[in-house]
Amino acid sequence: MMYNIKNLLLYILFCFISCVLMAQNSPNTMPQTVLVKDTSAQRDLIDVAKDVFNIKPGKLREEREKKIYFTFLPFSAAPGGTGRALITSTTAGIYLGSRKNTNKSSATFTPYWNFKKRFGLPLRTNIWFPRNAWYIPGDIRFLVYPQYTWGLGSKNDYKERTLVSYKYIRFYQHGLRRIKPYFYAGIGYNLDYHFGISIDDTINLQKFTGYDYGTGRNSLSNGFSLNLLYDSRNNDLNLLPGIYVNAMYRINPGFMGNDKDWRSLYIDVRKYIRVNPNRRNQQNLLALWSYFWTALDEGAPYLDLPSTGWDPHNRSARGIDQNRYRGRSLFYLESEYRRDITRNGLFGFAVFSNINSVSGSGTLFTSWHPAVGAGLRIKFSKVSNTNIAIDYGVSNGFKALILNISEAF
Repeated sequence: MMYNIKNLLLYILFCFISCVLMAQNSPNTMPQTVLVKDTSAQRDLIDVAKDVFNIKPGKLREEREKKIYFTFLPFSAAPGGTGRALITSTTAGIYLGSRKNTNKSSATFTPYWNFKKRFGLPLRTNIWFPRNAWYIPGDIRFLVYPQYTWGLGSKNDYKERTLVSYKYIRFYQHGLRRIKPYFYAGIGYNLDYHFGISIDDTINLQKFTGYDYGTGRNSLSNGFSLNLLYDSRNNDLNLLPGIYVNAMYRINPGFMGNDKDWRSLYIDVRKYIRVNPNRRNQQNLLALWSYFWTALDEGAPYLDLPSTGWDPHNRSARGIDQNRYRGRSLFYLESEYRRDITRNGLFGFAVFSNINSVSGSGTLFTSWHPAVGAGLRIKFSKVSNTNIAIDYGVSNGFKALILNISEAF
């Protein structure tokens, strides 16, 4: 316990330094409420399509509040950062209150298949009650997910790995109430169930990892959480520099079917700075992200231990293979600089770097694993300020092309 308290204090110090030194829209976490009003000087792929197909704009009409939004986007990418896959993303959005004081509620269904044995059926929901009095996020997944694992910590080289196949059911549902502006608190239910676990080797998973929990045929993590959220990031109504803090303290008691009582803590801090705040319609932004994730007790199943690329939205560790580093605790830092290339905002670029440290084969903060990369941005919608992000990241022994709708964080 003293070891984890020490890690937590060190992390809080890192966060404090980051906040003193140092936004990005994360639609999966906090949908933005206000659309850009003047986009006449901006261009996006919709404008390009109108030019290509010679679609003439109709007469200007008074803008009315649109209540329901629906998009469908097929694209190819690599879930988990490995291999190619066919992915479709369908999003339905609706305002449950006035756009002036209520964020847009959304449901996003993103099935994917990698043309082999991996496929997934994830559904994410973000429900905002009128005047943002309540925020109800949900995360439901069914995955068939063969994936390489390297054991705990950093002792194994990239080629010292084994393929673990399993099926996975996740059901997270949280409810947070607004306590004061930008600050929410609430509780949640969290289920992680891995079954049909098998290893592509002559030894079993327990012998390969040297870990005793959740390395059999099935593993269960079933419990509830206490959640805190603070978000003052930039939008048209709030011109503060912008910070995002999310904390989840999870409890998995034995009476809910877990092999042992165990707890975990996840703290996520993000900071966004406009490099040139006078040009509000042109992106010139520095984004910083850090999180600390730790299992506070023994008994956490192996596949539920902190691991790179397995943050709540699977957006971290670009340029590092998902699951590459796993341990009892994980500390993560990332920075990204984003800027428009063209004045009309159609094209932009980003350069990023990230680094992580895990405990397992050593002590946290003694072994660091960096990655770097860069990417192209293409404005998909100037109204919602949504980009298509095409990134290329590299690290020791690994490289990957990553395609996302919206930014990584």
